[in-house]
Amino acid sequence: MKHKILITGITGQDGVFLTEQLLSTKNNIIFGTSREKVNDEFYSKLRYLDKNLDLDRITILNSNLLNHNEVKDLLKTISPDFIYNMSGPSSVYESLIDPKVEDTIYRIFKNIINGCIESDIFPNFFQSSSSEMFGLNKNQLLDEAEEFIPNSPYAKAKLKIHEEMFDLRNFHDWNMSSGIMFNHESEFRGDNYLFMKIVNYVINIKKNTRPLTLGSLSLKRDWSYAKDIMEGAVIINESEISDNYVLGSGNSYSIKQILEIVFDLFNYKWENFVEINNTLLRNSDPMSRIANIHKVESEHDWSPKTSVEIILNRMVEYKLYLRN
Repeated sequence: MKHKILITGITGQDGVFLTEQLLSTKNNIIFGTSREKVNDEFYSKLRYLDKNLDLDRITILNSNLLNHNEVKDLLKTISPDFIYNMSGPSSVYESLIDPKVEDTIYRIFKNIINGCIESDIFPNFFQSSSSEMFGLNKNQLLDEAEEFIPNSPYAKAKLKIHEEMFDLRNFHDWNMSSGIMFNHESEFRGDNYLFMKIVNYVINIKKNTRPLTLGSLSLKRDWSYAKDIMEGAVIINESEISDNYVLGSGNSYSIKQILEIVFDLFNYKWENFVEINNTLLRNSDPMSRIANIHKVESEHDWSPKTSVEIILNRMVEYKLYLRN
């Protein structure tokens, strides 16, 4: 049976892995929205993952998700069986600089939801929520029942959506789930994110004239592989259970450990190249944040498969591949 699937923000890191899985496992038809007018890089990434994917089953639409009527028309035309809402700005720090990010994230969600309701379309719906919603919560191990104390416009928008989904799923008897995703990385991560900053620095170490400046060595986070997290998202969205789930690894690594792994790949000592600037840290950030994934493990038999070491190796391999 063919399913029509709408992925908003399809060309981002998560959208690439989500598309790859949905194309390779079943005879799905994929529709994706993107802010980019040229999406060659997206298709190149898919071919990098699997040269045998049938890319003709993908249609990318340059829709303005902030325009209600445009979103409603899009939903009527596609009439999707599944929606994965991965769209909107993904950077916490971007939202601190530009608080309008909060409104953008929420309006996109509302336009999609209202478009579905007005068109009498109720597809299985997966919302990409974020561990940033925990914010000021100082507990190290965090699950679905923990208190949310958001401390950025990005996190506030995600929490507003997260809480609204409870009423939507109950009032409309709608299969809607929220994946509270912890930090997840991959070879397709943007250059402005920590892992890729470190990888790029070491690859270009002979050209660098300045040290690699970081805010801390001791800060610990739960980092997992984006491909694993997207596999969890698909399992959740295709199930008959509608709920909230923490998605992460259940483990944590310090920034110092990440440095050691990457620099060791090139036989360098990180101590010779790294400079610490504590002003780069937000004072309210907890020193450790780890996912408690017991619920998704027990209800959906999902857990991540890829170690941090493998993730970093794949990031290095991909960056070197792009040079050839």
